[in-house]
Amino acid sequence: MSSQSAMTAQDYIQHHLTNLTFGWHPEHGLGFAENSAEAAAMGFWAIHVDTMLFSLLLGGLFLWFFRRIGEKATAGVPGGAQNFVEWIVDFINDNVRGSFSGQNPMVAPLALTIFVWVFLMNTMDLIPVDLLPFYAQHLMAGLGADPHHVFFKVVPTTDPNTTFAMALVVFFLVIFYSIKIKGVGGFVGELTLQPFGKWGMPANLLLEGINLLSKPVSLALRLFGNLYAGEMIFILIALMYGHNIILDISGGTLQLAWAIFHILIVTLQAFIFMVLTIVYLDMAHQEHH
Repeated sequence: MSSQSAMTAQDYIQHHLTNLTFGWHPEHGLGFAENSAEAAAMGFWAIHVDTMLFSLLLGGLFLWFFRRIGEKATAGVPGGAQNFVEWIVDFINDNVRGSFSGQNPMVAPLALTIFVWVFLMNTMDLIPVDLLPFYAQHLMAGLGADPHHVFFKVVPTTDPNTTFAMALVVFFLVIFYSIKIKGVGGFVGELTLQPFGKWGMPANLLLEGINLLSKPVSLALRLFGNLYAGEMIFILIALMYGHNIILDISGGTLQLAWAIFHILIVTLQAFIFMVLTIVYLDMAHQEHH
């Protein structure tokens, strides 16, 4: 733990849970937030620089790697990297064929992008919590910044802005294809005529409206909640270091055990987000009579 000696446990936890925020502050104008209160005061007129940085870097890594393997793919005996990519593509195709009954060439590429991108963002949680923030603090200190005011979260999916942004994209696609396949009348009828028929329109609209709006909310909160909880546990384990040799050994053992178990959570949450996206799009393509 890089700077725990200079701050309390509460300060340490708060520091690790605050994003590097750039935006407009009502009192200080445009700039980086120096604490969580300033970050909150920026409100809508702010951007989480660390979230955007790692999201774009990992998305670019995914595109570069798959494009590179695709350009070098051969019809003969594939190499290890090609074998790995083909396995992932086959895995995604099997899930799409099993969960999607419509005809839409966009669904499989979307599912592949979601699974790999979310998996890569989740995997950042396995990096020691102080490692990258330590380098970021020293880099910014070299540029004249106070290292205690340098926040650096490396797991984009622990930021609800990321998970809600992805969930809203899926939600808009569901609305778009629901109207495209069923027409405006069919989509409105689906919301107002089920399950109680035309005499129960208010109740139908309430129930179906809640059901529709709960999809992006549950999709976003499930991913955010699981990764946020995992990150919090890593932070709490890190608090054990630096006191004595027994706590250091215990902390190292717990960190290793949690990291091994967390690999399952990282993969499972990417899989769940992908599968639910496929299922929601399949429901949007189904016509009800």
